[in-house]
Amino acid sequence: MRVEGENKITNGVYRMYRAIALPVMLALLFFISPQKAAAIEPEPVFYETSVFVVVQGIGGAEISAIISNDSAYLSVTDMFNFLKIKNTASPHMDSVYGFFITEKAPFLIDKKNSIIRYEDRLIPLNRDDMIGTETGLYLRTGCFANVFGLSCRFSFRSLSVKLESRQELPAIREMRQEMMRRNISRLKGELKADTIIGPRRPMFSVGTADWSVVATQRPEINANDTWVNLAMGGMVLGGETNVSLNYNNYAKSQLVYTHDSSNTVKPFDQRQQYYRWRYVNNDHSALRQIIAGKIFAPSTASIFDPIVGVQFTNTPTSYRRSYGSYTLSDYTDPGWTVELYVNNALVDYTTADAAGFFTFQVPLVYGNSVVRLRFYGPWGEERSREENISIPFNFLPLHEFEYTASAGIVEDGHNSFFSRVQMNYGASRSITLGGGMEYLSSITSGKAMPFVMASARVAPNLLLSADYTYGVRARGIMTYRMPSNLQFELYYTRYKKGQQAIIYNYVEERKFVVSKPFISKGFSFFNRVTLNQIILPETRYTTAEWLLSGAIFRVGVNINTYAIFLKPEPAYVYTNLALTCRLPGSLIVTPQVQYEYNSNSLMAFRCELGKYLFRHGYMNVSYERNYKSDITNIGIGLRYDFAFSQIGFAAWKGNNTSTLVESARGSLIYDDKTKFAGFSNRTSVGTGGVVLLPFLDLNGNDRRDPGEPKAYGLKTNCNGGRILQNRQDTTIRIVNMEPYEYYFIELGKNSFENVAWQIKKPAISVAIDPNQMKLIEIPVSIMGEVSGNVLLEDPGSVKGIGRISVLFYKNDSIPVAHTQTESDGYFNYMGLPPGAYTARIDTAQLQKLGMAAEPVKLPFNMKLRIEGDVVEGLNFRLRKITKE
Repeated sequence: MRVEGENKITNGVYRMYRAIALPVMLALLFFISPQKAAAIEPEPVFYETSVFVVVQGIGGAEISAIISNDSAYLSVTDMFNFLKIKNTASPHMDSVYGFFITEKAPFLIDKKNSIIRYEDRLIPLNRDDMIGTETGLYLRTGCFANVFGLSCRFSFRSLSVKLESRQELPAIREMRQEMMRRNISRLKGELKADTIIGPRRPMFSVGTADWSVVATQRPEINANDTWVNLAMGGMVLGGETNVSLNYNNYAKSQLVYTHDSSNTVKPFDQRQQYYRWRYVNNDHSALRQIIAGKIFAPSTASIFDPIVGVQFTNTPTSYRRSYGSYTLSDYTDPGWTVELYVNNALVDYTTADAAGFFTFQVPLVYGNSVVRLRFYGPWGEERSREENISIPFNFLPLHEFEYTASAGIVEDGHNSFFSRVQMNYGASRSITLGGGMEYLSSITSGKAMPFVMASARVAPNLLLSADYTYGVRARGIMTYRMPSNLQFELYYTRYKKGQQAIIYNYVEERKFVVSKPFISKGFSFFNRVTLNQIILPETRYTTAEWLLSGAIFRVGVNINTYAIFLKPEPAYVYTNLALTCRLPGSLIVTPQVQYEYNSNSLMAFRCELGKYLFRHGYMNVSYERNYKSDITNIGIGLRYDFAFSQIGFAAWKGNNTSTLVESARGSLIYDDKTKFAGFSNRTSVGTGGVVLLPFLDLNGNDRRDPGEPKAYGLKTNCNGGRILQNRQDTTIRIVNMEPYEYYFIELGKNSFENVAWQIKKPAISVAIDPNQMKLIEIPVSIMGEVSGNVLLEDPGSVKGIGRISVLFYKNDSIPVAHTQTESDGYFNYMGLPPGAYTARIDTAQLQKLGMAAEPVKLPFNMKLRIEGDVVEGLNFRLRKITKE
């Protein structure tokens, strides 16, 4: 835009003059011969300008100033306004009064009497310590330091002032408090948004799909196994609908644990198929979720098969953290990635160590907690522990009531009927009481099982939990965590003799756990000792475990020692040692040994060497020798992560057999609004996302109309999800977001190269719909720029005047914006949408200064242009009003 370019050049020339020419002129005056200066004795030369004041912890700002030789005088009102110090200027601009930081420290800066009153002190000033103009009062930088303790170091070369203060200035305190409030709001999810977009519940749509294939061949025994999974996610009748189909031709399934008398596993075993419909309305306090299909319900009875039924609950889907945490640890295969979900929200993830051990600090949440683990292997394997992992502590806010009612048929081959109703009530801030009824038709006696439970926070780090199920068991749990993070856990369960609900014939279970993390500069370890004892009718079974897992000098270490005591046999003790070392060349070596103390011999040895290739690939070779069973295995594997899929290949050679494994998995995301189909190597079913589409709002109605073009260059930030930017169609997609949660999206105000393109509402709070990409159209307004000058007419001279307020009115009546002139009288303002405006000088300020403006107002029009309109040459002249 030519006019805008010329305006920028003009401004640049002016600033260059101020930054270069002005200091040079003052320097020439400063270095005039002292003898000539003494002879001429001229009056001091003063130049009005602005300097950049920098305060650590706040930032910087342009402050009106007057320069004389090497001294700087700063505007009192501008300086105190910047530092948020209470001040008021007199109508004739000859004094400023207020208080410094606290009301107990009042001050008065009096130009007429050349004094400063501060607290109980009266400080006289020299004639050249203060300068007054028509629009302000200026104080020498040294006076700010001597009187108020504001040390100001003025740099003549850069026309800047560095300000330091030993006291906490109001501006710093306000910024610190605002930062604290912002952090608290982020933790609580209470960020303030300009726009709130609620959930959308279409009658029918399909938006996501996951797929995976794992094929295994064993040529020596002519065995070919294939496992295929296809999952689809959408919305049906306004509810989240997820369907997962699993096919395998295994001769005997290793994935299904069942008590069915038949060992035959069909290619499409109904117990391996998953389907669920869920309707969610978190705003309805009486009934927030309705679930149908494969449901997950905690049970006292031993149930190992899926349940097909319905579930009703008023528990919200949102993640509501309580106080404290609960340690969850387990084993999987070494190097697998483990994701932790609490109430369907991804809370944390980790990678299992060289021995397969992993641990989480599960945060205690209000209400019933459904904890789920997902496991991802290095070659595309995927497992999911879908059953409830019971957190033994269930807390609710004071006087809050929650319930969950479940009923369905167990796929155990006998069509057993199962139902459970559980209710909880927050009796106090630290005590939650609960109870209910469970029923299972396949139990021969005691089908109905009423139960009661309670959770209590006795001390800040002491938690107790107890539950009793009539005719089945009584259980108690205690955990105590010391300030040093040393944690004690005690578990005790007593079973009713002859009970049929739980298949084990235990009499008692006792468990004691002591754990503590050790963190230092060179190492970090998780240390845990576990004693577990099971009392049986005829004997007792005792195990002990000592675990050390962590890293020392960047070497991953896992040492696990087991001891098994079963009388009258001697104790059986062995140790697993696994290491993970990073070698030069991005090599990763993982040796692992197992040693048996009873025979003082090495039981097994395994070593794996891996290397990442091209940032997205991984290759490994492994060797394994089991001395006890006399088996040797050699293997090689390769995995590569494409943008659309993760593909892996592995081969093992044993004593008499060889095994080949090929795997691939990926996902599809479909956006019906923008007709976009995207592929990913991550799981997408059950998640959601948004599509941001910025456009130029030509008519200013905040809606995208036909013919309004897309806007290029938008930058954004979100408190979750994965951001994908498409430069071809200007859209921004944020995927892998948790459904039903509100996410906070911040749009960059200065994203676009054209400064005339601006976003009015940069903060958006949006509810994520499951299996959907929600389209959000971002209106980008085209703003215009206006500039001009305000000149002061004195007898015999005309000069610019600073700090004059210029007001802008829409249609000559509605105030829309304002700005202030710089020291030379120049003003400009960017941010006026197309329309008719009027510019005026602030009449209240003119009255205080005893001046009149000519003309009184200046009308102008902002035209609609893609690059933004620029209006220049709005010039006002001020003159003093002579009193008759």
